[in-house]
Amino acid sequence: MRLLVTGGCGFIGTNFVYMMLEKHPEAVIVNLDKLTYAGNRFNLLPVERQYGGSRYHFIHGDIGNAELVAHAITTHKIDAVVNFAAESHVDRSIADSTPFVLTNVLGTQTLLETARRLGVPKFVHVSTDEVYGTLGPTGKFTEETPIAPNSPYSASKASADLICRAFHETYGYAVTITRCSNNYGPYQFPEKLIPLMILKASRGESLPVYGDGMNVRDWIYVTDHCLGVELTLLKGRPGQAYNFGGNAEKPNIEVVKTILASLGKPESLISYVTDRPGHDRRYAMDYSLAQRELGFEPEVTFEQGIARTLAWYKENTDWLEQVQSGAYRAFMDTWYGERK
Repeated sequence: MRLLVTGGCGFIGTNFVYMMLEKHPEAVIVNLDKLTYAGNRFNLLPVERQYGGSRYHFIHGDIGNAELVAHAITTHKIDAVVNFAAESHVDRSIADSTPFVLTNVLGTQTLLETARRLGVPKFVHVSTDEVYGTLGPTGKFTEETPIAPNSPYSASKASADLICRAFHETYGYAVTITRCSNNYGPYQFPEKLIPLMILKASRGESLPVYGDGMNVRDWIYVTDHCLGVELTLLKGRPGQAYNFGGNAEKPNIEVVKTILASLGKPESLISYVTDRPGHDRRYAMDYSLAQRELGFEPEVTFEQGIARTLAWYKENTDWLEQVQSGAYRAFMDTWYGERK
């Protein structure tokens, strides 16, 4: 198994690379990553030291560069592509949607076309539950739920999903799509809710919570998501999308209060800020299709996962400080400052 993993230096991609190299001794992974602010090559330094030049190869580049993608595929005799590469921060997409269209839509199209043209047998596209839009107080998203994205980010991911579907329907290309609920765990960049709250709480800073804090998300520990992607790669039906969830629906405010309690910090640190535009109220995933066809079942409860996550960030404060560039901090301060 020779995989081209795009975005492998990001949060989920990093965890996937570690998992695949450990579980599949025959696997060779080529990691193509643009190394934007949320991609950190340091994440995989142990892999480079142990497997660099043999089972692991790093290429610095853009999935929108067809020539570079083709070179990676032909040089390393790739037999499957797993596409994690994406701009993924909703707030950033509201501030400027251009990078999201360029990477998530045009980049995915370039990657698909190049892989298809060169005869790569399998292509797994990693998407999100946000393409479905929002739910009311009951019900869950299924793979048959109509796509109805509400943010520029989710619209760009929905567009990529439709391009993937079209490549299967038009060319018969073996594309599968994974759609997952909110991830958390080691190596997550501190723009997302859980690591951001951990960082701010540990510093005794104000914790910005959108609206009334009652937006509900289904949380899945990152290794369970990686398991779903692995199963899709190995067993997925071409042309099919698969939902993955963690059986852990929780309002954002409950997650924030759990973090504060775990760190021994007061709830007075919570600061409610103006809700962001187009903020989906509730997500919940029906992953029964993945259970039946792939044998998927989440292995980590939210209570176990949040404890592991808190412990990892406590033990890796140097990593947390390193990934926070001045430009990132300036963006976050401005964004939340405008909502107070």
